This record gives sequence, C-alpha cells and structure tokens, in this order.
Amino acid sequence: MIYEIFHETKFNYANIVTFSHNIARLKPKNTTTQELLEHAIKINPTPYEVSEFTDYYGNTNNFMLIRESHKSLIVTSTSKVKRNLDILKEELELLKKSDITVKGALERLKTFNKEDVLAKQFLFETQSIPMPSNVIKNYISEIFTPEKKLFEACNEFMERIFTDFEFVSGFSDITTPIELIFKEKKGVCQDFAQFAISALRGIGIPAKYMSGYIQTHPLEGQEKLFGADASHAWFSAYIPGYGWADFDPTNNKIPNEEYIILGEGKDYNDIAPLKGVVLSSGNSNLSVRVNVKRLDD
Repeated sequence: MIYEIFHETKFNYANIVTFSHNIARLKPKNTTTQELLEHAIKINPTPYEVSEFTDYYGNTNNFMLIRESHKSLIVTSTSKVKRNLDILKEELELLKKSDITVKGALERLKTFNKEDVLAKQFLFETQSIPMPSNVIKNYISEIFTPEKKLFEACNEFMERIFTDFEFVSGFSDITTPIELIFKEKKGVCQDFAQFAISALRGIGIPAKYMSGYIQTHPLEGQEKLFGADASHAWFSAYIPGYGWADFDPTNNKIPNEEYIILGEGKDYNDIAPLKGVVLSSGNSNLSVRVNVKRLDD
C-alpha cells in the first residue's frame, strides 16, 4: 500500500526575523514494514545553508540556516511511502504468540541480556516524561499483574486509556504535566502517548515515543478536505524475546498499514517536527496542514 504525505508548517511573525536556524524532522523512516519511495522538502525563504544528518535514534534531521530577513517561514514536506502489509501481518502473529509474562519480563530486565541492552535506555525519565506518581503506578499495576502475558497487559492498558480518557483538542500542549493529564483524564494523542510511557517506565517496562501519520476517513457522505489531517503519536513497549511493539491508545488499535512512521525517541522533544531559534521580537502564529492519501484507492 502506497501513501502520499503532505506536511506544511507555517510561522507568521509579528515583526521582521533577521536570522533563524531550525531543525525539521519530516522525512519518514525506512523500516522492515515501511519503504520510503520519495521525499522532498521545500523551505521559504530560501536558506543560506542546509544539511541533512541522521540522529542517534535513526531519525532524519534537516538543518536550515536562514539569514534573509523574513516575516514568515514555510516548510513543506512531501513524501511517498510504501507499507508492507504481509510483513505487518507476520509481525502481528509473532507478537500474539509472545508468552512472556509481566513477572518474567521484569525479572529478565533486571539481569544482563545482550538483546535487551539498547532497550534499557528507554527506562529513564526525561524532562517532559518524568517518573509517575504512586497513584499512576497503582492505576497501571491493576492491569500488569505478575502472571499476565506482557503483550496482553499492554493491549489492555491501551484499551483502558482509550476508555478512561477523553480526546479534547486545545486542553493541553506538549508541556502539560503527565499528572494533570491523568487527573483530568483528557488530552490529545501526544498526551496519551507520554502518559503511557511514563506509567510503563514507572513499573520497569522500557517504552518509547512514536511519531508519524495515520490515514483518516471522512464521515459517510462527506468529502475529505485536503490538509485536514494531523501528525499522530503513539507508544511502543519493549517485550523481551520479541522486541518493540506499538500501541495507539488514542484509537485503541495496534498500528497497522494505515500508520506511517516518521520517527521515534525518548519523548516528543526527540522527534518534534520543527524546532529552532529566531532573532526577532513579538509573538508568532503557527499553522499546520497535513494530508495523507492512499494512492491505490
């Protein structure tokens, strides 16, 4: 299945920007289940200097230095991605066959196993994903009982977040504390992902932040509006003996062929689509347009 992704980020500044440098992370990854066929990035105004590099987590970063005075910055990324449905199905079947229990996983992670070494870096807190309170630990521990299979526990945890939390756009931003998201039981996909990651790390399960896109469908009888999609976030949990398994609590789904992977990291800051520094004064206004289209429809 081949998807075409359009992602436009636009900043309008109150006053002239005389200098800026930014990093864009808008190039989808190549993975076992995903092949990047085409990618292009357009920047307006034209940068004085651009360079591309791959970071520690395998995400592509595009650095751009702009010396031309400007009152707006527009970064447009277009990509074409092929998702391999057969491999996705194979991986899902292997995941369902994983029989390691919560107790077995935690005991193994406390010892040395070369297969688990790299995953253990995702056990630690970050500035935006701190270790959870005891109240949150109790919340997740009700599901992650010792003899339950770890995959089943992760699946139930995803479903519980989907059931208990309400998707409310505008309530939060990426800096909203995990504890407030839990207390109010509402937020958006980034909040649900970071809450889940904090809770999992709190009980000793490595978890990482996943960023990308998901194909959306208009309501019956309505036409899909171009640019009305959005970037998406979910979490990935480490299951010893299997590897990383993705879960989307916003939609209560194990990500399938409709999900396009953009990047991964410890938290949102590792894979923020666009961030940088500008030399100016006054406020700025941000607008984003995203469109995901399946080409073989």
